Amino acid sequence: MDEVVGHLDMRALAAQLLVVGSPLADPVDPTLAAVRRLGVGGVILTGRSAAGVRVVADRSAALQGSVPNGRPGLLVSVDQEGGQVQTLSGPGFGTIPSAVVQGGWAADRLTGAAERWGSQLRAAGINVDLAPVSDVLSPRLGARNLSVGISDRTFGTAPDDVASGVVAFVDGLDRARVAATVKHFPGLGQVAPNTDTSRDVRDTVTTSDSMSLEPFRRAIAAGVPAVMVSSAIYARIDGAAPAAFSRAVITDLLRDRLGFTGLVVSDDLGRAVAVAGVAVNQRSVRFVAAGGDVVLTVDPRAAAPMIDGLSRRAAGDPAFAATVVAAARRVLAVKQRLGLLRC
Repeated sequence: MDEVVGHLDMRALAAQLLVVGSPLADPVDPTLAAVRRLGVGGVILTGRSAAGVRVVADRSAALQGSVPNGRPGLLVSVDQEGGQVQTLSGPGFGTIPSAVVQGGWAADRLTGAAERWGSQLRAAGINVDLAPVSDVLSPRLGARNLSVGISDRTFGTAPDDVASGVVAFVDGLDRARVAATVKHFPGLGQVAPNTDTSRDVRDTVTTSDSMSLEPFRRAIAAGVPAVMVSSAIYARIDGAAPAAFSRAVITDLLRDRLGFTGLVVSDDLGRAVAVAGVAVNQRSVRFVAAGGDVVLTVDPRAAAPMIDGLSRRAAGDPAFAATVVAAARRVLAVKQRLGLLRC
């Protein structure tokens, strides 16, 4: 690990924190240039593809092949939850039911199914699944919850039931050697608007002691490698900033109180309306300063200014530079477990 870090300057370390969108509908992937020129740490396949495992595997291989010599391989991620949120289908990919359906299965059945779905992802060159959704849906909101309720993305409305589904899903992906990502910490189950399309999404219910955190606690205890943080504001934890920019949420609650030592991943910071009021080059800075590691942007054009923001802040702030290095080490540790270190 020290040897890898020693080969990378500060800008290259900052670039390792970026995961950028790779649109499946575009036959000429614009993300290839970002990988070659910027040395970003990963990609997220966006949109939908029904082309099957072999075609996606070719795309993943092309992305990995564009990594500059001597740099670590890419985290190749996708939203493969099931139901309405299944990015990849076609030959070689099974049909994944919604989380509502999955939540009715016994734990061993769900673990076995998730291992099978994870193996299909692995065959397609995917090493990170941005799943499962770990939010506990408010029965009061139901389908009026536009983030996870309307599309049946959550395992249920009871914390213990959701936690059981989350742990079973995470276990299955781990058996397939795919890194799971529980989301959207500290939960989107208590809000109606969607942070992708709405500003100032505010949760006035969730606290640092809420039972709705139980799925995240259980996933952390089970060794989940990554947690995605939401872009909503949690008034009873930190009413001054979205969770993705909140030290109270990421460092004080997730890291210190819940004891999570793995990768903290942002929800989309490229196009999401919830963060539109913050300059693009400062979104990455604020997220990492709050304790985050992986800056996710579905818009590949945001990658360069986000890397610029990180490297410029690090150049003038030794404490922030140390924070970037620590975040990069956590990224590289996951890459090492996934067999992606090349130097």
